[in-house]
Amino acid sequence: MRDARFARLWLASFCSETGEWMLQIALPILVYQATGSATSTAAMMIVGLVPAVLLSPVAGVLADRVHRRRLLLLVCVGQALVATPLLAMGDTIWLGYVVMAGQAGLAALFEPARNALVVELVGPDRITAANGLLGSGTNVSRLVGAWLGGLLFALGGIGWVFAGYAAVLLAAALALLARFGTRPARAGTRPALREWLDGLALIRHDRRLWVTGTAMMAMAVSQGMFLVLFVPFVLDVLGVGADGVGLLRGVQAIGGLAAGVGVAVLARRVAPASMYGWGALTFGVLSALTWNGPHVTTALGVYIGLFIVQGVPGVVASTGLLSTLQTAVPAAATGRLLSTAFAAIALGTAAGMLVAGAGVDTVGLPALFDVQAALYVLSGVFVLATRRASARADTPHAAVAQ
Repeated sequence: MRDARFARLWLASFCSETGEWMLQIALPILVYQATGSATSTAAMMIVGLVPAVLLSPVAGVLADRVHRRRLLLLVCVGQALVATPLLAMGDTIWLGYVVMAGQAGLAALFEPARNALVVELVGPDRITAANGLLGSGTNVSRLVGAWLGGLLFALGGIGWVFAGYAAVLLAAALALLARFGTRPARAGTRPALREWLDGLALIRHDRRLWVTGTAMMAMAVSQGMFLVLFVPFVLDVLGVGADGVGLLRGVQAIGGLAAGVGVAVLARRVAPASMYGWGALTFGVLSALTWNGPHVTTALGVYIGLFIVQGVPGVVASTGLLSTLQTAVPAAATGRLLSTAFAAIALGTAAGMLVAGAGVDTVGLPALFDVQAALYVLSGVFVLATRRASARADTPHAAVAQ
């Protein structure tokens, strides 16, 4: 954080993500109040995932072809412009879907460029520590943005939410006005689709990326299931009201905030793949304890504590995953790899949401809870076991060389 360039990027990322959380809270509330339909509200969430998949080729190539800081600045300005229809929304609910799709599409451009710029600014030896600090910012933005989105909507409706959203995006843009970063050293004259396919070829020939990608998809499906199962767990199993849903959804960020700072120290001792493996394994175990906890108690305080603790391995796992991806390919291909990874995560999350939604009436909540936790555990075990097997395979070669 003593590096002014990284500090500016951190601030811009924090403000941008705060704005995203404001809309993610306010728009579903608006749709649900207007339609009374849970299906329409779920559709709003899915609309926020689709652009990450469709824009993956464009996002990755742009991140590797243009000046990344300038791209981030343009995205922040574009997000404010795309949200302006909210001022004239009234009873025209479909405008909310259009705005959500536009915001998600621009966010799909933001993420690969930001994370590729991190590698450029801090270098590979400090990348995990930098990701940990960015993870802390993400958790703070989750707390602040979710609270602001709900508060401003309650006080003044969607117009007030837009005003707050535009304000935080302006702050992000101001942080990005200072000159830092460079244009990627690539001519970028070939078609975007061809360059994106070349980036995919790197994944096909890298065993480490295959392992990471497989584990990542299992985690994404599990996360999608969580998004669907969390609400009935709180409302029906714990018997807590809607205020409890917001409380328990937000407190996880408290543990994540502490973990993000601790990762900077952990990064000096633990490889990113091991961080991901142990983080995912621990998160899955804690999830199983949480889902099965009502057999013992439904006291709200117990689950506040459990969800706070879950935030720690959650950030450790996500930081390890991101650092593994950022250091697996040459810097010139980082944006394309990251955009592909984010698209795969969006697909896996959507698949998990569909599986959980269809399974509630057929399989039942208890079985789905255990499947969701098991996917996280299996994801972590797979990475750790593969890493250990690779280490054993490399030992004889080292001995022969000596």
